[in-house]
Amino acid sequence: MIHMDNEQNYQLQLAWNFVEFTGRNIFLTGKAGTGKTTFLHNLKKFSLKRMVVVAPTGVAAINAGGVTIHSFFQLSFGPRIPGLKADNRSADQQKYHRFSKNKIKIIKSLDLLVIDEVSMVRADIMDGIDETLRRYRNRNLPFGGVQMLMIGDLQQLAPVVKDNEWNVLRKYYDTAFFFSCKALQKTTYISIELAFVYRQSDSKFIELLNRVRGDQLDQDSINLLNSRYKPNFKPEEDDYISLTTHNAKAQNINESKLKKLKGNPQTFMAEITGNYSEYNYPTNAELVLKTGAQVMFVKNDPSPDKFFYNGKIGRIVSIEEDTVKVQCPGEDSAILVYPVEWQNIKYALDEESKEISETVEGIFTQLPLKLAWAITIHKSQGLTFDKAIIDVEAAFAFGQVYVALSRCKSLEGLVLSSPVNRNGIISDNTINEFTREVEENQPGGEQLQDSKKLYREELLVDLFNFHNIAQPIYHSIKLFKDHSSGMQHHHLPNFRDMLKKFNEDIASISEKFLVQLRASLLKETATEEDPDLQQRLSRASRYFAGKIDEVILKPVHDVSIETDNKQVKKRINEALDKLLFEAKYKHSCLKACFNGFVLKEYLSFRAKAAIEEVSLKSTAKKSGFTGTKIINQDLYDLLKVWRNAKAEELDWSVFMVLQLKSIHEISDTLPSTKEELQAVRGLGKKKLQLFGEELLMIVNEYLKKE
Repeated sequence: MIHMDNEQNYQLQLAWNFVEFTGRNIFLTGKAGTGKTTFLHNLKKFSLKRMVVVAPTGVAAINAGGVTIHSFFQLSFGPRIPGLKADNRSADQQKYHRFSKNKIKIIKSLDLLVIDEVSMVRADIMDGIDETLRRYRNRNLPFGGVQMLMIGDLQQLAPVVKDNEWNVLRKYYDTAFFFSCKALQKTTYISIELAFVYRQSDSKFIELLNRVRGDQLDQDSINLLNSRYKPNFKPEEDDYISLTTHNAKAQNINESKLKKLKGNPQTFMAEITGNYSEYNYPTNAELVLKTGAQVMFVKNDPSPDKFFYNGKIGRIVSIEEDTVKVQCPGEDSAILVYPVEWQNIKYALDEESKEISETVEGIFTQLPLKLAWAITIHKSQGLTFDKAIIDVEAAFAFGQVYVALSRCKSLEGLVLSSPVNRNGIISDNTINEFTREVEENQPGGEQLQDSKKLYREELLVDLFNFHNIAQPIYHSIKLFKDHSSGMQHHHLPNFRDMLKKFNEDIASISEKFLVQLRASLLKETATEEDPDLQQRLSRASRYFAGKIDEVILKPVHDVSIETDNKQVKKRINEALDKLLFEAKYKHSCLKACFNGFVLKEYLSFRAKAAIEEVSLKSTAKKSGFTGTKIINQDLYDLLKVWRNAKAEELDWSVFMVLQLKSIHEISDTLPSTKEELQAVRGLGKKKLQLFGEELLMIVNEYLKKE
C-alpha cells in the first residue's frame, strides 16, 4: 500500500483508496507531471487486486508495463458499431473473437482493468472492451462487473479518428472520446484530478501551462510565452532537443546533424528474440551513432545506481565495441551505457498459484539511446526535458501545443522556433466543458466511505444470492423433460426433487438472511471489525456451503447420461457442467468466509474459483451407472459392446442398430424366442430380420452362464 502524508498528495491517496477498497469505476486525470505514471507503477507493485494494464499504443503499453488494448481484447482496428452481434460483423472482425482458454480464465478472474493514456482511446473501442468482458463475465453489468481505472489527461493527445471512420461512428456517438462510450454512460464513475505538479516548480510557469491547458490564454500569457521566441536559434553545445509535429521533420534534423559530425559512424544492432513487433521498437534496431552525437536515454536505468532516466539528454564522448559513454550536462563523469532489454509482456495464468502472471513473449535488447536533436511531440508524451526547442507552427492536432510546452521543467529551458498566437492553439469545447465538470465534482472522504460500504455490501449480497445456481437447474429439468423418450427416465424426478430442496433449503433461507444482512450492514462499524456480523457470516457461509454440497454437488456428481443422440447428450452435459461450475464457484466463495469476511482473502478465493475447471466428465464416478436400475447389468454391457461393433461394421450410427431403451428392455425381460423379442420397443421387422438371431444367441448364452 502507498502512504501519502502531506496535503499535496491527498488526491493520490484518495485515488488509491477508491481503487483498492471500492468497486467504483475511476477516471484518474491531472495535468502533465502530476504523478499519474508513478501512481500506476505503485499500483502494480502493491495492489491486492488482480489486474491487467492496457494502453492504446505499443509504446504507451511498454511504458505502462502492460499490453495494447487491441492485442489483449483482440479488437480489429476499424470502427465498431455498438450492439452489433458478432454474427453480423465482418469476417475480418469475427476472427478476432476466438479467445484462448488461458485468456478467458484471466478475464473471468479480473478485479481491475487499467487503461493508461485513455485520452487516445476511441469511444467504440471502449464499447468493444465492454462487449468482450460481458461475454465472459456478467452479461448484465457494464464491463462485465470489472472495476475500471482509466488514466489520462484529455487536454493532451486525442484519439486519432479518420474522416471515413467518423462518418460511420457519428451516428452512434456524440464525440470520439472515451467518455462518450455507451458502457461508461451506464455507470456512475468518479473522476479524480491530481493537482500537485512534480515536473515544474516555477509557479509562474505552472500557471502559464494551466492557461494553455484550459484554453484561457490572455494577452499577458501570450506575451510571456513569446518572450521565449528566438528566431534562427542555433544550439551547439547546450543540449537542447527540438520537438516537432511530424516524424519526417524530426528524422531529417537528426540525420542532418549526425552527418555533419566528424568521424566514422558505428552501427549497433539490436538483439531481438521471440515475438516483438517492429512497430513497438523503443529505439532503432539499427542504431547509428557517432562520437559527439546528442542522444536521449529511452529507458530508466535498471541498475541500483539510477544514472539515467527516460528522457535524459547527453552527448556521446566515446564509443567502444558494444558500449558508449554519454556525458550529461552538469555531471562530473560520463555514464557508461550498456545494452539493456525491453520485454514484450503477455498476461498468463499460473496453473499452480492460479495468479495472473506477466510472461515475456519477446525481448528487444539494445543501447537505451536514440538520436535526440529532435523528437516528435507525440513521442515526447510522458518525458521531461531541461531544455527544448519547440516548433508548434504546424500543430495540427488538439493538445499538441500543451504536450510540447509541458515537457519542459522551466520557462527558461524553453525556446520557441515560431511565435505562439491565440489561434494556433487548437482547443475542443467538449473537452474544456468535460474538464471543468471534473474539476468541480471531485469526490471527498465521505463519498469514499460510502463507496467502501457499498462495495462490501455488493460483495456480500452477491455471495448469498443463489440465482446463478437456480437457472441451470431449471435448464437441466427442461432438457430432461424434452428428451425423456430417448434416455433413462429417472433424472427428471431426481432433478425436480433437487429443485424443491434448493428452493426450500437454500433460496428461501437466503432471501430471509439477505434482509437481515442488509440491516446489519447499515451499521457504521466496518465489516472486518464487527464480531457479531463476522460470526453470522461465518455460520451462514458454513450452512449454505453444506447445503450446496448436499443438494447439488453430490447428486450431480452421481449422474451419468446415456442416450444414442450425441447432440442431446452434449447439450445435457453442458447444462450439468454449468450447474456444477456455478455450485462449485459459490461453494468456494462461501469457504473463504468460514472464519469471517476479510476483503483481501475473499477476493483471492473468488478469483481462483472463477477459473477452476469443473465438468461432469472430470468429476463423474466411473461406476457404469446408467441412470435407472438395470436388472442384468452384465447382459446390458454385452449388448452394448455387440451393438457398437455392429455399427462400426455396417458404418451406421449406433442408435440405427439398436437404441439404448431397447437394450435396457432386453436385459430386463430376457426374451428367449422371436415372439418375445418382437415385443421389445424399437425392434421392428427389419431389425428383427437383420439382428434377431444374434440377439437371441447373446441372451441365451447369458442365461446358460447365469
